[in-house]
Amino acid sequence: MVRITETLIRQRAEHNNCEIFSLEEISLHQQEIERIEHVDKWCRDLKIVYFQNNLIPKIENVGRLKNLEYLNLALNNIERIENLDGCEFLKKLDLTVNFVGELTSVESLKHNVHLHELFLVGNPCCEFDGYRKFVIATLPQLKSLDGKEITRSEQIQALQDYPVVQQRVVEQQQAYILKRAKEKHALQKNLEEKENNKLDHGQNRENKQSNSNGEDDKDQKNVDEDEMNRKFWEEPTQYTPESRLEVHRHIEKIRKFKDKDKNWNKQKPRRTLITSEGRVLNVNEPKIDFTLTDDEENYQFILDLAVYRHMDTSLLDIDIQPTYVRVMVKGKVFQLVLPEEVKPDSSSAKRSQTTGHLLVTMLKTQEMVKAKPKSTSRTRSATSTKLHPHVTRTVQDSEKLEVDPSKHLSIDLSNIVTERKSVAQGPLKFHQQKVQERNSADFQDNPEVPPLMD
Repeated sequence: MVRITETLIRQRAEHNNCEIFSLEEISLHQQEIERIEHVDKWCRDLKIVYFQNNLIPKIENVGRLKNLEYLNLALNNIERIENLDGCEFLKKLDLTVNFVGELTSVESLKHNVHLHELFLVGNPCCEFDGYRKFVIATLPQLKSLDGKEITRSEQIQALQDYPVVQQRVVEQQQAYILKRAKEKHALQKNLEEKENNKLDHGQNRENKQSNSNGEDDKDQKNVDEDEMNRKFWEEPTQYTPESRLEVHRHIEKIRKFKDKDKNWNKQKPRRTLITSEGRVLNVNEPKIDFTLTDDEENYQFILDLAVYRHMDTSLLDIDIQPTYVRVMVKGKVFQLVLPEEVKPDSSSAKRSQTTGHLLVTMLKTQEMVKAKPKSTSRTRSATSTKLHPHVTRTVQDSEKLEVDPSKHLSIDLSNIVTERKSVAQGPLKFHQQKVQERNSADFQDNPEVPPLMD
């Protein structure tokens, strides 16, 4: 049984931004609804309501809809017209193809002074002799009946023949009511017989199950269901509210059986966590947020998993491997591949009491050695005339003598011999020679070089 719920009404109120308090039109057709309820309390401003092609047996819970102008109840199981007195502005009522047999029930529409259109075609009362005259005379405010305009002369004639027509209609109506009572009794008896046959059939099937395997039982069950379905549609029956409801129940049962049979051996494919090549995949079945932090100072990874706050910790299962971490959240898999290998034995997990988050700490297998900051060094360069102008002295932590390999030292042996000869000739002559070299154009006076001592 399908009930009218607030969710259903909001889904049908998309054109009104899903607001139901100010809703003026709603369509609830083909919903397999078996009772009208709640609409007169939740949607007081309704003007147009569509209830066609459902299983509604009675008009009810619409009396508070004072602004209602059009009510469509075609293709339902309604047997009499009632409970529409409060619909003061009702202009159109559609009861096409129902089971209205109490034609005198149209007298309940006398207070609906604005009712101009009425549809009763397809109901048992339409077969009554004098049906149209009786309705026209009973409801003088009507302008159209079953889609046919009511003329002034037709209305006058109906009023003149009303006493005779009324008596005739009442007699036919009583005969119909007796007929319906017999139909209900026969249907009830037939239903009881079917229930007994089902019990016997079920007992026989249980006996066969004890002597057969599961596959044979399934095949036999399919054969039995097909046979029952064939007999149901071949069996003649009268068109009544009960038979229409029984057909609906049977169709629903067959549909559920087919859905169950379709999923009999159908198993949900297991999600691939690790491929056949051994590659671990990232999986987030519970669709929860997470954060993976690389704590370089402590050589560890910290996984912050936003687990549902009020979920019990017993529903969590943690599995830490060297290359990945897997957390089962209410049977759903969360798997994350780690950038580096970790030590599962040195890992830990804890739950936040405020946010409910799961914190998983995983220590890395290899600690990264940090490079020390480079110390500032001072470099000194000096030119020593005692060695050669191209010789450079560098001081960096410890003093070292470095020679530019791109330049070669050339020593003139002849000058050395001459210098030795000059020294041998005497100090005075050697001093005069040095003075001449100082005054020459090639001489460069370097203040850092100490003066020559005589």
